[in-house]
Amino acid sequence: MSPLPATIPALVRTRVRAAVRRPARLTPEEAESRTLLLRLCSLLLQYPDAELTSCRPVLTASVQSLSPSSAAEDLAAFTSWFTDQEPEALERHYVEMFDLRRKSSLYLTYYLHGDTRRRGMALLTLNQRYKAAGWDVDGGELPDHLPVVLEFAALAGPGGGEAPLRQHRRGLELIHRALTDAGSPYRHVLAALLTLLPAPTEADRAAVAQLVAEGPPNEEVGLDPYGTYGEGEFAPPGTFVPPVPAPPTRVPSAHPTTSPLEDTR
Repeated sequence: MSPLPATIPALVRTRVRAAVRRPARLTPEEAESRTLLLRLCSLLLQYPDAELTSCRPVLTASVQSLSPSSAAEDLAAFTSWFTDQEPEALERHYVEMFDLRRKSSLYLTYYLHGDTRRRGMALLTLNQRYKAAGWDVDGGELPDHLPVVLEFAALAGPGGGEAPLRQHRRGLELIHRALTDAGSPYRHVLAALLTLLPAPTEADRAAVAQLVAEGPPNEEVGLDPYGTYGEGEFAPPGTFVPPVPAPPTRVPSAHPTTSPLEDTR
């Protein structure tokens, strides 16, 4: 059973349908606390629309119910800021941090694969993982969107459920660093999340430094069936992507002196 109040699950856009599986190595209390923390991170990293901002008091109370920890302190710092802001200011800040900045995008496979063929395959693999676990994502977001990945982790448990988070640890580190550099309070949510993952290795730190310096791989092809738009940018769900204009068709004309479509070959 979810540890969150009944009003919270309605906010979750992923609408996954699976039972919580608690691993044997955690006590029920530990599993409940971990699930609550993951689900709170998922909710707090979603777009702050009217539905989410109207539940700020419930979110704050849920954070206050967490057992004392550095993660709880980070989420408390975030919800304090989140509660004090006007809704319009929250929306502007969210768009600036996550939609307009590549280094803090919430689409995790971008950091590992960039705009390459491998990213399309990674998205398919992640979607298949959800289906194999009995999950039904409603299609409103891509499978690598961090709030979706967090909700999967919350419901499926630390083993297979958190595997995508561990796989994309370096991307999460980069997002946290970018948010910290920008002075965004969202850095607290990423900091809370990172406490649940294994400590970074030297290889992880070196890879993050390389990502900061060089960025992810860039091939700009091969993201089908999800598609791309612009100069290798990844289209957010619902984005209208105008078709590329076709070149003018030139056909032979019986009256070459008057036809605008004259074949000049």
